[in-house]
Amino acid sequence: MSGSELHHSPRAFRRGATLTFVFASVLATAAATNSLPGEAHRTRHAATRSVASTVDAALVAKAAAEAMADGKSGTEAAEEVVSRSGDRWGAVYDKGEYEEFEQALDGTYTGVGLWARRTAEGLVEVTRVQPGGPAARAGVRAGDTVTDIDGSSVAKRPVTEVMGMLRGDSRGPGAPAGGAAGSSVTVSLDRAGHHWTEHLRRAELSTESVTVGTLTGGARLIKVDSFTKGTGERVKEAVRSAPKGAGVLLDLRGNGGGLVAEAVTAASAFLDGGLVATYDIKGEQRALYASGGGDTGRPLVVLVDSGTMSAAELLTGALQDRGRAVTVGARTFGKGSVQMPSKLPDGSVAELTVGHYRTPSGHAVDGRGITPDVAVTDRAQQRAETVLSGLGGTA
Repeated sequence: MSGSELHHSPRAFRRGATLTFVFASVLATAAATNSLPGEAHRTRHAATRSVASTVDAALVAKAAAEAMADGKSGTEAAEEVVSRSGDRWGAVYDKGEYEEFEQALDGTYTGVGLWARRTAEGLVEVTRVQPGGPAARAGVRAGDTVTDIDGSSVAKRPVTEVMGMLRGDSRGPGAPAGGAAGSSVTVSLDRAGHHWTEHLRRAELSTESVTVGTLTGGARLIKVDSFTKGTGERVKEAVRSAPKGAGVLLDLRGNGGGLVAEAVTAASAFLDGGLVATYDIKGEQRALYASGGGDTGRPLVVLVDSGTMSAAELLTGALQDRGRAVTVGARTFGKGSVQMPSKLPDGSVAELTVGHYRTPSGHAVDGRGITPDVAVTDRAQQRAETVLSGLGGTA
């Protein structure tokens, strides 16, 4: 199991996955104006059957208000209503959690700048350290083992909880909120039998959603971990700066999604306009379009797996259906529903399903995923590189 400081509360996968396909302020604007802002997004409306949330936002708000009037937790009451509704992706977030999600989607987060995983031996091993972050400045390196945080052993804690402790998440009633930039955390580590302790101060850090590299033969590798603010433009720049004649391997494995507008911008790097996806909001059919001027001639392979979700599936489906890319890997996760935020009386936020999206050919992704053109699980990148070479993708 792997984890990062961008993983959220360990309470359940469903809660964390809900916001991977949130339109955030884009959807809020669309709901009010019946349009998606930005020249790359145009809308069209058509008569269609109603696709409503499995639970009405007003009922959730009412339950929260009644609980608060009785001196109980409005958030917990709202969670109970949503959990009983059958809305697979519906969830309730307290004010702090939702602010953290929005911060992450903006491409920033507060933490010490390290990623970790649980090894086969049960150790919490640092897998990556963000350059310039608090952990890097203290000399923490990949391969180091985290043993304690603020005096508490991490031996039996899920990695997501360990990362939450590094961020400073609250741990139960009365626990200090922590987590603010400038707050401190004490981390005990081990490196080849050498034990030491670092006192780190959390900082606001920028996420690294796009990594660019060069493959053997000169092809460009673009790895996209998530669709945070600015990701789409970084993908476009990586394509523009690729050597003439070089193909592109777009790696979306493990990409949990993010902002749909950024996925559409990324699609625009490879398409000269046209349909990216359709979706419905409470029965109104709408569409997302790529902007013109993308590179339509460069060989392209998209690498996916079961961790490719939501906005990443939207991008994959568009490039596959439009005949722009060969997709390689394992069937994607199948998160194709749309959630809309609704603020509750106590400041918490309910995310309720209001619709679903489809690829340009009309394929419904939710619960089905996308089947790649070339199905492979072992040595998937090697196979993807072979396919790209066969398309003439070497420089």
